Amino acid sequence: MTTQPPSYPSAAPASEAWFERASAVIPGGVNSPVRAFRSVGGTPRFMASATGPYLTDVDGREYVDLVCSWGPMILGHQHPTVLEAVHEASHKGFSFGTPSENEVLLAEAIVNRVEPVEQVRLVSSGTEATMSALRLARGFTGRSAVVKFAGCYHGHVDALLAHAGSGVATFALPDSAGVPASSAGETIVLPYNDVRALEEAFARRGDEIAAVITEAAPGNMGMVPPAPGFTAALRRTTREHGALLISDEVMTGFRASSAGWYGLEGPTVHGSPDLFTFGKVMGGGFPAAAFGGRRDVMEHLAPNGPVYQAGTLSGNPVATAAGLATLRGCTPAVYERLEHAAHAIADGVAAELAAAGVAHTIQWAGSMFSVFFREGPVLSYADAQGQDTAAFGRFFHSMLSQGVHLPPSAYECWFVSAAHDDAAVDRVLAALPAAARAASADDATMGA
Repeated sequence: MTTQPPSYPSAAPASEAWFERASAVIPGGVNSPVRAFRSVGGTPRFMASATGPYLTDVDGREYVDLVCSWGPMILGHQHPTVLEAVHEASHKGFSFGTPSENEVLLAEAIVNRVEPVEQVRLVSSGTEATMSALRLARGFTGRSAVVKFAGCYHGHVDALLAHAGSGVATFALPDSAGVPASSAGETIVLPYNDVRALEEAFARRGDEIAAVITEAAPGNMGMVPPAPGFTAALRRTTREHGALLISDEVMTGFRASSAGWYGLEGPTVHGSPDLFTFGKVMGGGFPAAAFGGRRDVMEHLAPNGPVYQAGTLSGNPVATAAGLATLRGCTPAVYERLEHAAHAIADGVAAELAAAGVAHTIQWAGSMFSVFFREGPVLSYADAQGQDTAAFGRFFHSMLSQGVHLPPSAYECWFVSAAHDDAAVDRVLAALPAAARAASADDATMGA
C-alpha cells in the first residue's frame, strides 16, 4: 500500500464556527439528529461541496464519503447525467402543482423494477411514504393495530417511533416525547427475527392488526438482514389473519440491487408483500419517495377511494428528473462496481480489526454493510446494542482525521457509490491500520 492518508487536526475551526452559529437557530445545530456527532463526540463537519466519491468541508478538507447522503448518491456526487437531467428540468420550471411527464416516467420505472408493485404514489420523504402506507393499510382492512419490530426505523411517524433504530438508537431513546399514548397504544413492538413472538402476537390480537411493517433488510440498527425463513413467516402469518405486509425499502430499494432487497430475496413460498415504501436512491439526492403495491389496495387512495393522501410537492418535476436519471444510470456494471468497492473496504476493515484484536462482525445487504464492534452474528436490536460503541467512536475519529467520513453512529450502514474508484478505496484502506489501533485502545489512552 503506497497511498499516504492525510492527517487533519481534530480542531475544525470553520465547522466549529458554523456549528455554533447553527446551534443558535436550529435545535442541536442540525436538521437530523444523527448529524450532530453526539454518539461519537466532537464537532460535525459542515460540507461545502462534493464530487464523485469525495466530500469537501468548510475548512477545505477532503474526505472519502462512506455515507453517500445515507444511500441516495449511488452514482456518486455530481454525476454528469443526473446534473444534465436536473438542469434540463429546472430550466422548464421548478414546480407546477399539476401532473407532469417525469412523475409518470418515474412511477413506470419503479413498477418495472419491482414485480409485485402494480401502482405507486409519489411523495416527498420516506417518512411520508410509511405514514401513508400505514393509513392505506388501515383504510383497506378497517383495523387499527400495527406490528413493527424493535430497531426498525420507518421515519418519524408517531405510531412507529417505538423502539426505533437510526437516530433513536444512537441516543438510546426507546420512544419519543410528543407521541400520544393513543398512537403508541396501537403499535405492537416485537423483537426482530423472532417468529414465535410474531405468531403469539397474532394469536392474541390477529383480528385487530391492520399490517406488519418491516424494513426489508433492516439498516437502521446497523445492517441486520432477515434470518432464513423470517420473511416467509411474515407473509404466511399476515395472510392467514387478513393483515397486510408492508416492506419498507426506503433504504434498500434500488440500492441492494436493481429491485432492492426484493430483487435479492424474491417472493416467498407464501407470496410477496402487499405494499412497499421507497426513497433515497429513487430521488437521486432530491426529496422524493414513494409507496406502492397491489392495485386493489392502491385503488383505495383518493381520488379513487376513501383514503386521503396529498402533497404539494409530490412528483416534483426536478426531483423526479434526478430520480429517473439515477435509476436509468443504475446498470449491471454499476452494481458490480458497488460490490467490488464495498467488499474491498469491508475485507480491509475486517483484516485490520482482527490484527488489532478488536471484536467485530460485518453484515450485508447487497453492497450495503455494517461493522458491528462485537463478536458473533447480530440478529436483533438487542444484539446490536451489545456492541462496543466507544471503540467505534475511536475508530470513527481516527478515520475522520485521515480523510474518511464514516456514518457518525455505530448503528448505521456504510455506503459506497459507483464513483468509488480504486484510488478512493485505497485511501480508505490506508487509513484502516491506525483506526484499528485506535479502536483497540481504551478511553484512558485515546481521546475522541
